[in-house]
Formats: sequence, structure tokens, C-alpha cells
Amino acid sequence: MKREIKNKMEIADKLNSLLSNYEMYYQNLRALHWNIRGRMFFMLHEKYEELYNEAAEVIDEIAERVLMLEETPLHTYEDFIKNSFIPAVKNVTNTNESLDIVLSNQEVLLENAFAANDLASESGDEGSVAMLSEIISSLEKGIWMLKASKE
Repeated sequence: MKREIKNKMEIADKLNSLLSNYEMYYQNLRALHWNIRGRMFFMLHEKYEELYNEAAEVIDEIAERVLMLEETPLHTYEDFIKNSFIPAVKNVTNTNESLDIVLSNQEVLLENAFAANDLASESGDEGSVAMLSEIISSLEKGIWMLKASKE
């Protein structure tokens, strides 16, 4: 017997919002990776590459989940910019500013993931809940680590 998922379109909309925010986060990480300067260059250059590679995997998972809900994932930069709460960064080279940006971006992603998770949970969408739980856990750890690095 197949379980019915309620609110598929609304869940897909929440996931597309998360997807858009992840795409902006990804691009911000690429910009920070390329442009970071200073004494922490080697460490942050490597860390930002690690983070954007992880983000790329999450982006793919989210888009595929939208497809499993029989909807279309957003896939243009125009759509990502229009549906994201994360602004694009430009010409950031300062270590502290870059860390603040990554922290802020991850906090937006976490709130976005919680909103999608709440709806998926209420709607009986266990596949999305499982995916989002992993994303939430990873973001919570990342936020904790970023905050710890700033103390």
C-alpha cells in the first residue's frame, strides 16, 4: 500500500526555496574561496572549498527530492536570486567579514530547512523529513563550529 503525501506542491515550494538559498550560499562560498586574503588564507581557502563541495551535494539532493514529489526544481540563476533570502556577496577579502557571511548564510539555511521540515513532517513526507534532518544536523554543527572559531 502506497502512503499518500499531502501538500506535495507546498513541500516542493519550500524545498525550492531551500534550493535557491543553497545555490546562493554555494556561489558566495566560491567567491569567498577565490577572494580571501590574509594570514588565514590557506585555512579558509581550503575550508570554503570543502563547504562549497558539500553544498553542491546538498543542492543535488534537494533538486532530486523536488522531482520525487513530481514537481520541477528551480534551475536558473534568475529563479535562485528571486527565491532566496541570501544576498550575493561581492569583493569580500577580509577574514572576519567572510566568516560572518558564512555564519549568516548558514543561519538562513537552517531556518529555511526547519520550515520545510515542519511542513514535510505534518504532511507525512518521510523522505523529505529524512533528508532535511541530515541537512539540519549538518547546519547546526557548522553554525556551532563557526561561532566557536570567532570566540
